Amino acid sequence: MVYPLIYGVQLSLTNWNGYSPTYKYVGLANYQKMIHDKMFYTALKNTLIYGFGSTALQTILGILYALLLQKKFPGQTLARVIIYLPAMIASLIMGYISYFLVQYNNGAINDIVKLLGGQPVDWMASGKRAVWIIVMINVLQFVGKTMIIMIAGLQGIPDSYNEAASIDGASYPQRLRHITLPLLLPAITTSVVLNLIGGLKLFGIILATTSGGPGYSTHSLSTLINYLYFQNQNAGYSAAVGMFMFLFIMVISTFIRRVLERKVADLS
Repeated sequence: MVYPLIYGVQLSLTNWNGYSPTYKYVGLANYQKMIHDKMFYTALKNTLIYGFGSTALQTILGILYALLLQKKFPGQTLARVIIYLPAMIASLIMGYISYFLVQYNNGAINDIVKLLGGQPVDWMASGKRAVWIIVMINVLQFVGKTMIIMIAGLQGIPDSYNEAASIDGASYPQRLRHITLPLLLPAITTSVVLNLIGGLKLFGIILATTSGGPGYSTHSLSTLINYLYFQNQNAGYSAAVGMFMFLFIMVISTFIRRVLERKVADLS
């Protein structure tokens, strides 16, 4: 891990095109270019949406699923498996599966729309809409992982707390707000950090559904690095974006983890 990191820093200071045996050191020119690059800022904005949007939705849905599926009932195991199953698929494959649902020609969603008498929609033609479709695909794939973490957290909460509160006349929403969610905070912390890092690094789903298009409107930092290196033949600038992405994710995830862990400590 250390050597690639050092080598990446070295490459970020060059004008290497990715295949030439020679290159020149250009100092901080690639980082200065980043400041004025509209494509970089679009990718950065999208990365924040992919990261925080996915995390928020996965956390909310994961808690709801966990609350519904924590107690035994007929078909409980099957329901858990169905929800968790997409997490076992590679993100790139999940992206291709989803593309067959949303594509304009012969897409499953448009086939249903036409069957109901409507006109087909080019779902991925709008960059803003495509970004949120990608967020929903990512949520669908990994909400099961969040659900499992939340179920484990719920199973660690003693039943006596809720029983005592119920005897005292507390309603279910009150017990959920004042007992369940505060005691679930350690599990929420773990889930949020993992989901946030995964969302900020989102790559496979974007590559399979839009390849960063239309134009460059759905690029994340990860797909932008891929584009700059392989399509734009600008390995030096690609490495600079990679270094920024590494520090960016490290700072955000560390900050969020410490904030949540401080809240957990306050409840202890």
